[in-house]
Order: sequence, then C-alpha cells, then structure tokens
Amino acid sequence: MIYTDLTLEFSEAIAGYSISAAKDLKTDGWNASNLHIYTHAGTHMDAPVHFGVGNRTIDQFKVQDFICDRTWVVNLSSVKNSQLLTVQDLGSIEHSIQKGDSILFRTDWYKKLGTEAYRNQLPRLSEELAKWLVSKEVKLIGVEPPSVANVNDLEEVSLIHKILLDKVIIVEGLCNLDKLSSDMVTFMAFPLKIKGGDGSPCRAIAIEQ
Repeated sequence: MIYTDLTLEFSEAIAGYSISAAKDLKTDGWNASNLHIYTHAGTHMDAPVHFGVGNRTIDQFKVQDFICDRTWVVNLSSVKNSQLLTVQDLGSIEHSIQKGDSILFRTDWYKKLGTEAYRNQLPRLSEELAKWLVSKEVKLIGVEPPSVANVNDLEEVSLIHKILLDKVIIVEGLCNLDKLSSDMVTFMAFPLKIKGGDGSPCRAIAIEQ
C-alpha cells in the first residue's frame, strides 16, 4: 500500500495559526508550546453548524464518517483563477459515481499557498455541482483551496455550504493530490474532537493499493 499525506503543515504560511513557547527544556525540564488555531485554518473539516445548517457539531460525527474506501480523484489541474466548477468538469466520473462514494478535486491549488490568489482567486463549486453532489448522495468531498466557494462573496459561500453541509462532509485546504497515481483511493480525514466545534483542523491521508 502507498500512503500519501494530504495535510498542509502548520507554519507561519497558514493564516489563523500561531505558536508560542509554553515551557523550555533548559528552564522547565521539557519543551512545550501554546497553539492558537482558527478552526478553519489549514487542512480542516467543516461541521454543519459552521453555516447554521442544523446544530450538528464536529464532535457528533462517528469515526466511520471520516473514512471512505471509494474516493474518486478528479484531475482539474488546468483550472483557471476563480473558475466555477460544473458537473461537466467531472468527466466520466459523472456517470460512474455511486451512492456513498467520495470525491477529491485536484487543482494543485496548494502550490499557491502564500500568494494572493490562494484565498482570493480560488476555483469554486457551482450551485449546480453542489446540488448534484447531494443528489448523488456523495459522502465526502475534499478540495485544495481553503474553501469550496468564494470567501469574499458571503452570498455565494453561504449558499454552497448550506447546500452541502446537511448531507456531505467538506474537507478544505488539502495538498499533494498531484502525488496520487490512482483515480480511486481510500481517503481518511480525522478532525480534533472539539465539543461544540464548528469545524476543526484535520489530518488527511490517501491510501492506494
């Protein structure tokens, strides 16, 4: 099996993250740090309560919700800045998807981390595509940009999240999808178990046979 880490490293490049020393080996006997992390920073998972889609919080998911053996990897690496993704962009997967499958959208967008385009010109899901994902009963979707929708357009970002979050788990801020050689993988993404959490950073991996 081949294991690929799809998780961004927390560093100064990640907005909403900071670290400070809590203990020092020389003076305290051990090293320890204080972390300050926005719940939707880096590679993270959204909970329905994030956009007021019911009251379900991140700690209320079951562990098996975070694992999908049939996860399609869609190669959209030729996307343009701010492109609106449609069902047609899925190619043959449109006709092969089964209930309970998941989809990872490869755009190579993580390579733009640290640039203005990463957050402000991200490719995003169309309303048509979001509704299609729900109608097909897709379990989980993963994207490389920090959001599935335009974060600078409250109407759009609210609409797309509200369509998806009642039925589909959303993981945002992925990386390294270009390192996968298969178009079908096992995907896992495990968030922190935060009581009442609207979302959480998560560790995401893909497994290829």
